[in-house]
Amino acid sequence: MSKGFASSFRLVILASAILLCFGSVGVRLVHLHVLDRERLVSYVDRARKSVFTEQARRGDIMDVRGDVLATSRTVIQLGVDPHMLREEDRGQWPQLAQLIGVPLEELVTVFTHTERINDAGETRLVRWAKLMDEVEESTYAAIQELGIKGVYGNRSYRRTYPRGQLAAHLVGFLNRENQPSGGVESFANFYLRGQDGWRETEKDGRRREMAQFRDREVPAEDGYSVVLSIDSMVQYLIETELAYIGETYTPAKASIIVSDAESGFILGLANYPTYDLNEYGSVPIEVQRNTAVTDLLDPGSTFKIVPTAAALERGLVTPSTTFNCSIDSIEYKGRVRKFMPDDHAHDHPLTVAEIISQSSNIGAAQLGMKLGEKGMYDAAREFGFGEPSGFPLGYESRGLLNPPDKWSALEITRIPAGYSISATPIQIHYSMATIASGGELLRPQIVSEILDASGDTVYSFGGVARRQVLKPEVARQMARMLMGVTEDGTAKAAAIEGYEVAGKTGTAQKLVDGRYSNRNHVGSFVGFFPASNPEVVITVIVDDARMPGGRINYGSAVAVPAFRRIAEQLISYLDIKPVVAPTAQPRIAMEGTRW
Repeated sequence: MSKGFASSFRLVILASAILLCFGSVGVRLVHLHVLDRERLVSYVDRARKSVFTEQARRGDIMDVRGDVLATSRTVIQLGVDPHMLREEDRGQWPQLAQLIGVPLEELVTVFTHTERINDAGETRLVRWAKLMDEVEESTYAAIQELGIKGVYGNRSYRRTYPRGQLAAHLVGFLNRENQPSGGVESFANFYLRGQDGWRETEKDGRRREMAQFRDREVPAEDGYSVVLSIDSMVQYLIETELAYIGETYTPAKASIIVSDAESGFILGLANYPTYDLNEYGSVPIEVQRNTAVTDLLDPGSTFKIVPTAAALERGLVTPSTTFNCSIDSIEYKGRVRKFMPDDHAHDHPLTVAEIISQSSNIGAAQLGMKLGEKGMYDAAREFGFGEPSGFPLGYESRGLLNPPDKWSALEITRIPAGYSISATPIQIHYSMATIASGGELLRPQIVSEILDASGDTVYSFGGVARRQVLKPEVARQMARMLMGVTEDGTAKAAAIEGYEVAGKTGTAQKLVDGRYSNRNHVGSFVGFFPASNPEVVITVIVDDARMPGGRINYGSAVAVPAFRRIAEQLISYLDIKPVVAPTAQPRIAMEGTRW
């Protein structure tokens, strides 16, 4: 082989190798920049680009006078990126440990925390580790002055409830996942939550934001504030009363409701037992339940206003119509029906007004018979029993009211007296409020206004009537008769000198193991005043109070005194004027005002 040929061959081989290398590079470039470009660019974008969320501030919940019941305060969560720590900052670590109140050894452990990255057991420093859940602004400023690179804070908002347990069952709470649970927090979440902001930006090799490369930025919009109809002072008064009832009588539960007689807006609603909203995690679920709208009970004698008012509305009786209430049974539709006995015997026929004031079961049953099964059922439905009241905060029970075709032979004598029917305290309250309002069944209202971040009104809510149940004149007749309950009837202790107090007591045996118990009772009183120009409606329901000496938990024993104590304080606080002079007869006032 010639020397020149050998040299040419080697030259060709070398040139081919060089061309192959460049060709490979070219193919690789085509693969990277053309064929696989989208996938690889996405890797780069994920490594360099980030979307930072700016949390919106949740709106406040306030009472009708602007007292804050729920608010969001700024908190700073302190963390560290161990990759960014510098050796020259190590001398500042003891000061940092002192500022945040943790031992230096624990701090060093966090700073050097590693994570496993493969099955071979290799590890690396974590990208972020939490130092403190919450530090104050002043503390964070001092931490920043230390200049420890890699230690930083993330600002966010934490829900807090300045008034603790006040209106707990109405306000609700935000759980640890920042999800609303119950009450206004859940119902008005659409208004309260706001809209988080965000910005899209790039980070450098040390994972620091490069502000000059921000692409898009959307500012956060803070949530609206919600103004409730409740008054913190009224709420405090009824919660104080419930605490007294709880301490004195240790009932299974109790509820008090106060509402505006004209609009139906709730001024206060509370249950016993209650809890601190800031400590919701340590409270049983059953205590968190708003029993005033979820739990059922037999209304007892407070229900007697329904057959009485319905009979008056249909023209079947007048307030002076009399009934023999000394009998123990009566023939009705070809069958003998046995009455529930009254608490005491009557030596004369009772008028309709006396049936109410003396709370006669026998008289109420005869009024129910006047109406008939369908008429009795329709009247109960008109007053809101057997259907949700429209209470806006959810989880409301509709109650239990069977249609007439499912009634037993005795239920025409039981239902008019408030048995064989179950209702929530809120339903019982608004049935009485129907009379106070002049015959309208009102919807329970709790939210008064929605305010934007500037405090301007976005929307105002007004009172809502579900339907007209009674003619105004019939409502006035009922109010007159209900005054008799506090004048010479079962609730004399509810009378307040100079004021016309109307109301109805109730004492219902509880169902225990499927049978009505002679030892367990629900005592209640529902009333309003001044009767001729009603301003407030108050309901007090006490379930299974432990009375001294084993006495029965009559509504007159527990609920009536509580009603009076609340009413007397409301007279002063709300500046409720007497309709008549203290020395005058209350009936005289019925010629004026709403009468």
